[in-house]
Amino acid sequence: MPSCLTLLRLQPCPRHRTSRWSGNAGALALSLAFATGLHAQAAPGAPAPVEETNVITGPAGTPKAAKRAPRESPQMIAAALQGIPAIPPGPYQESWESIRENYQDPAWFRDGKFGIMMHWGIYSVPAHASEWYVRYMYGGNILAGDGGGNAAVVKWHTDHFGPPTQFGYKDFLPMYTAAKWDPDAWAALFKKAGAKYVLAPGEHHDGFSNWDSAINPYNAKNYGPHRDLDGDLIKALEKVGLKTGVSNHSSVHFDFIPALPGSDQYDPKWAAFYSVADRSDAARTKFLHDWVAKNLELIDKYHPDMLWFDMNGGRNWDPLKLRVAAYYFNRAKEWGKEVAISAKTDAWLAGQVMDYEREGRAPMELTDWVWQPDDPITNKFGYVQGVPPYPADQFVWKLVENVSKNGNLLLNISPRADGTIPQEQQDVLLAIGRWLDVNGEAIYGSRPWIKYGEGPAADAAAAVMVKARAAGFAGRLNGQNQGGPTVAGGGLPKKGYTPKDIRFTTLGDTLYATVMSWPNEPVVITSLGVGQPVKGEVQQVELLGHAGNLPFTRDAEGLKVTFPTDKPCDYAYVLKITGLRLP
Repeated sequence: MPSCLTLLRLQPCPRHRTSRWSGNAGALALSLAFATGLHAQAAPGAPAPVEETNVITGPAGTPKAAKRAPRESPQMIAAALQGIPAIPPGPYQESWESIRENYQDPAWFRDGKFGIMMHWGIYSVPAHASEWYVRYMYGGNILAGDGGGNAAVVKWHTDHFGPPTQFGYKDFLPMYTAAKWDPDAWAALFKKAGAKYVLAPGEHHDGFSNWDSAINPYNAKNYGPHRDLDGDLIKALEKVGLKTGVSNHSSVHFDFIPALPGSDQYDPKWAAFYSVADRSDAARTKFLHDWVAKNLELIDKYHPDMLWFDMNGGRNWDPLKLRVAAYYFNRAKEWGKEVAISAKTDAWLAGQVMDYEREGRAPMELTDWVWQPDDPITNKFGYVQGVPPYPADQFVWKLVENVSKNGNLLLNISPRADGTIPQEQQDVLLAIGRWLDVNGEAIYGSRPWIKYGEGPAADAAAAVMVKARAAGFAGRLNGQNQGGPTVAGGGLPKKGYTPKDIRFTTLGDTLYATVMSWPNEPVVITSLGVGQPVKGEVQQVELLGHAGNLPFTRDAEGLKVTFPTDKPCDYAYVLKITGLRLP
């Protein structure tokens, strides 16, 4: 066992698709070095180490809860960056000013509009409560709606598997098999659903990596499926022409799992996995170091088009984030790719595509920034037995709403532990794909018009925003659920759409007007009335999926369009309007 810090360097493989660690003892040595060496001797400028042992014990030798780690100091952040590779040559430097000056949102993201992500991991085995199962089974606090309280989850776990002191979270690993997984079938399904980019499930709050990692030994190659899940999925996605990314929720792992005396959290083989037994400054420093190293590993192994982070603001991590961002963006320049980082609030002060957790936090008005909500296909993100998906119409409406406002939709699916996607979730995906087969030209590659829509739901959303601003609305950085008495966050009406609810997109000089409910009388688009600030004359109106032009008239009340008898699709109906000169 080394007695001092062994520095390891991440070096790009000459074939560029892999990375390798050089050093005396590999990734395990780094783990041991941080666990021991920094207790003996702190890095230059770092705070003095606290007096804690790797296994925290009480007077009688019984494990007890570790002390909560202090907020990271600049010295701790600097120590965490020791041994991390420098950024490659390129225009991006490790400052927000440099990233702001050089970054542009990728055209593929602006054009793609519809992405898919997933929550798939060890928590898919119990398939109970939520993807936070590891926290709940050891007695941690419960989110609203996740199973009735921590005592209820602990009891459920005990009834089905035994007490958590005897059957720990890691004991699910042999059941996390992916035995029926076919990544090519997944890729074909996502393609048929109309998605243009897909995020592989990298690492969740539990600290288990779904890729073949040289940094984190607790990974899908070493345990559970015994294969590189992320790598295999990314290869399958690339074969069918989809953009790829990796989701990463690991920033909160260090103190996510509550201590349970007598459990496997204190087993020397698994203590580093749970990050409970040792929450010293040294352990925190190693955690921060590994967070950066794992991100660089993902970048160099898989060349993702997007790195997606479940993390919010907080400036103490900025040097770590800047190293990852500048490294990633300069690597992408070498590859000749446009890439993006997506996260919540002000996690990254520049170079970030805004993400909002669930549609309820999505913008309710036209924005001058691009964004996406990560929205689950069920009311949980991870697979939970007996929880059905929402109907497809909800996601078509969300997609239309978001695209009209300069956003995308990132739909989360919930696979089972064996690698199968429940058929009812597949049915939703395929229904979205059928709608996009008819109406995709109003979505893909489109840009917002001068207004996103009109009708009762848009009016209700505008009224909500007046009140929100008066109450100090956070704008782009919004992290709170929105909505009002009649309209929910994202602008969806609580009692359904009417034919007066219309959403707009543009492609060149073509205006698309999506009617959100099938009409039984002529549709009146008031925004196109004579006297409105619209240049040109309407020459032709078509209904996507219907052969032939539609009859229309135009006066001060609006553009009045008569629909055919038969619907060309379900959910929402797109008018293609030509002849105008659009801004």
